[in-house]
Amino acid sequence: ERSNLAGVRHILLVLSGKGGVGKSTISTELALSLRHSGKKVGILDVDLCGPSIPRMFRVQDNDVHQCDSGWVPVFVDQDKSISLMSIGFLLEKPDDAVVWRGPKKNALIKQFVADVAWGDLDFLIVDTPPGTSDEHISTVEALRPYKPLGAILVTTPQAVSVGDVRRELTFCKKTGLRVLGIVENMSGFVCPHCSECTNIFSKGGGEELAKHAGVPFLGSVPLDPQLSQSLEEGRDFIQEFPKSSAFPALTHIAQQILDGTLQQSS
Repeated sequence: ERSNLAGVRHILLVLSGKGGVGKSTISTELALSLRHSGKKVGILDVDLCGPSIPRMFRVQDNDVHQCDSGWVPVFVDQDKSISLMSIGFLLEKPDDAVVWRGPKKNALIKQFVADVAWGDLDFLIVDTPPGTSDEHISTVEALRPYKPLGAILVTTPQAVSVGDVRRELTFCKKTGLRVLGIVENMSGFVCPHCSECTNIFSKGGGEELAKHAGVPFLGSVPLDPQLSQSLEEGRDFIQEFPKSSAFPALTHIAQQILDGTLQQSS
C-alpha cells in the first residue's frame, strides 16, 4: 500500500528547546521562500497546544475534508503550492484549549504523519512545539521510516535561549536526527528610519553555538515590524517586502537548504 508520504521528497523539522523563539515564523517564511523558488511545500504543524500556522497563512477558518487516503490538507493558494495540516483546523472554536495527556497527543501526531494525503511535495516542513519530550519523540519516530533530511534549530541570541537549544542538539544526537543548521532569530532591530541595527537581545549566541557544535550557521534574522505585520495579517512577506532587512536573511536560509538538497541528490 502506497504511503501518504511516498510523494514527499524532503522532510525538514524545525526545532527549539525554547518557546517564543519564532519556530512558526521560520517555518512559514521558509515555506514561502521555497514556494518562490518554484517548489511545492507542505507544513505539518505538530504544536498541538499552540497551533499558529493556520493564522499565519490566513486560513484559520478553513475545514479539513476527508478523501479515500485520509485527510486532505488545507491549500493556501489556488496553485496548491503550499498545503497545511494543523490541529487548529480540527478545533470547534479557535480559542479551545487542547487539554490532553501524552498518549492522546502522540496518537494524533502518528495520525498526522500517516493519514494526511499530501500528494507530491518537494518539501514537508514540520513545525514543532518547544522542548525535547513526548511530541518530539513521537514525531521523529513516526517520520523515521521516511528518512527526514534533518532539523533546523531556532534560537534567539541570549544565553538562556542558546542554553535551551544546546539541549535540542543533544536530542538530535540521541535520536539520530541530522542537524542542517542553526538560525538566530530576533537578531537585532533595524530601525526603519535610519537603518541602524540595535542588538536588543545581545548578538551572536546562535553563531557561537553552531561553531561550538560543529554544525552550519544558516543566518541571523533581525526583528522587523514588516515581518510581524505580514504574519499577523497572513500576507506573503517574501513577495511583498523585498526591501526589508529580514528578506535577505530568510531567502539566504532557504537557498542553503536548496543547495544542501542538490548536493545530497548529486
